[in-house]
Amino acid sequence: MTLGSVLLLGQTALKLGLICSLTVLALFLSYSMLNVCDLSTDGCFTLGAAVGAAVAISGHPFLSIIAAMAAGVCSGFVTALLQTKLGVESLLAGIIVNTGLYSINIAVMGGSSLLNMNKTETVFTMMKSVLSGTPLSGQFDLVVAGIAVVLVIAVLVLFLKTRLGLAIRATGNNADMVRSSSINPVFTTIVGLCVSNSFTALSGCLLAQSQKSVDINIGTGMVTIALASLLIGGTVMGRGGILIRAVGMVVGAFIFRLVYTVALRLNMPAFMLKLVSSIIVVIAISGPYLKKQWPQLKRRLSHRKGGDAAC
Repeated sequence: MTLGSVLLLGQTALKLGLICSLTVLALFLSYSMLNVCDLSTDGCFTLGAAVGAAVAISGHPFLSIIAAMAAGVCSGFVTALLQTKLGVESLLAGIIVNTGLYSINIAVMGGSSLLNMNKTETVFTMMKSVLSGTPLSGQFDLVVAGIAVVLVIAVLVLFLKTRLGLAIRATGNNADMVRSSSINPVFTTIVGLCVSNSFTALSGCLLAQSQKSVDINIGTGMVTIALASLLIGGTVMGRGGILIRAVGMVVGAFIFRLVYTVALRLNMPAFMLKLVSSIIVVIAISGPYLKKQWPQLKRRLSHRKGGDAAC
């Protein structure tokens, strides 16, 4: 493997990692802060991709970003409404919304399961034109993804430090205490899920415009990828402030995509990639636990060796 291929490998992993890190940040808000396991991520990701593609094809690349995020807000609102007003458990609510979004996404895509954007102007092609003739002309996709990530992290950090953001964090820690403090946990849950789903939809929109196409299955497995990236980022960066943890989500997404890209580079069959994702999730989840258990396991092994030696 040459140096050029290694750099290309890293660049691809970085681009996909930055785009997918927006979904990880969404899960960070809903799962880590609000303590809600939102399984509508896959469908919401595809919804953002479909809406963004449809609006971009109509000739409005910038509006496609806003439209995709607005669609994500609607998805989050429905998910939160099922949980808070209709008494549906969070896991089941996410599954219901995810199932319903499949039909909605097909409808948004005009009854087709695939949209082609080869001749469509997107935010990536616009950035390519802006950077033409500059040293960054070949890195326009990284520039767009990097700007999106920086803006989302800034908005998320500032939002979580506001009074409403603190209320959302408190709701995730103890909803009963929040209720006794005259804060409506229903409202904070709805706002939290709306914001997180807008990030997920933005991620889907950017990935679709980067790939110049949208497939109905583009969001399949995103909740698994985001969860693995979240756990990896938490392990790498550790416990810190909101900014440190948010940056950790981006690092985790990059590491996951790097492993994924290496697996592809090794000519692994496409049907094995889901297994790779599952193994990464298991390692990310069990790693911190095994690290804590290692001293105790080491002592047991030493006692067993001592007993064998005495015999």
